[in-house]
Amino acid sequence: MIRKLALLALCLASIVIVLGAYVRLADAGLGCPDWPGCYGQLSPHHAAEQIAAAVEQAPHGPVSMAKAWKEMGHRYLAASLGLLIIAIAWLAWRTRRRGEVPLLPLALVAVVIFQGLLGKWTVTLLLKPAIVTGHLIGGLATAALLALLLWRESRVPRVTVPLGAARLAQVAFALLAVQIVLGGWTSTNYAALACSDLPTCQGQWWPPTDFANAFHVVRELGMTADGDLLSQAALTAIHLTHRIGAVVVTAVVLLLVAVLLRRPATRLLGCLLGGGFLLQISLGLANVALSLPLPVAVGHNAGALLLVLLMVRVNYVLRPVAQAVVLRRTHEKLVA
Repeated sequence: MIRKLALLALCLASIVIVLGAYVRLADAGLGCPDWPGCYGQLSPHHAAEQIAAAVEQAPHGPVSMAKAWKEMGHRYLAASLGLLIIAIAWLAWRTRRRGEVPLLPLALVAVVIFQGLLGKWTVTLLLKPAIVTGHLIGGLATAALLALLLWRESRVPRVTVPLGAARLAQVAFALLAVQIVLGGWTSTNYAALACSDLPTCQGQWWPPTDFANAFHVVRELGMTADGDLLSQAALTAIHLTHRIGAVVVTAVVLLLVAVLLRRPATRLLGCLLGGGFLLQISLGLANVALSLPLPVAVGHNAGALLLVLLMVRVNYVLRPVAQAVVLRRTHEKLVA
């Protein structure tokens, strides 16, 4: 039952993450400017008068009936996911062995509670970049933990590999995580089109940049920590950092793919990881070349989710063994 619920929760979490990206990219993140309801009501339908008044006051503002439904639809699904994760934790606690603590299900409950708070702060603190980026990372972390729980409960076979191969997978996952954070920071600061050409940026290999303000975490959207408008140079610094990160991650991930392809037991994983990564790179380039079309931008977020799940799978499947043990086993085979 835990395995079935984990699979259901993982599917729902994936929908919530992609829908959340769509809501943000469609500028519907403040479709309901309060939390958890919409103008204190259960649904936009019950808050129709308040929404109509907001539209009349600001026709091109963040509030409209369509945007409100997008925002609340995301909240309904996120709340359902939270309840499902609590049910998984309760069931895991009830069926635990004597003296055993179901740490992974309990960790999921802690993450989803904090994720709910980030969702609240995203609205009440008016889309602060640090909060919105944290909300994205929290969603991906929830999906990753659910995937780990699913594969652990499914008893997915593991493959013994040299310690170096396992360490490479861990490094690749860590670098991918950093790159996704940079991608989230780029998106939440609306810096995706700070460089609108390829492979250069603004017709230069290194245009003017402002890294000091670009990565100042505690600040309002579009503002520096001192309250001034965020400059184009700061947005350029954010975008360029994400591009540089993409080059580094590409090199390491392709090396990991080559290692996976060398072993029959991990060849399929290598193909999936390589294909998923090339798709993600293509979507990132298309975002720049096509000026950030909504379907491509949402697809880029979905691609990040796919890569996280693949990396969790790779790191779960690869069981490291010390190099000395590998040499000893090889020697024993040769002697035999």
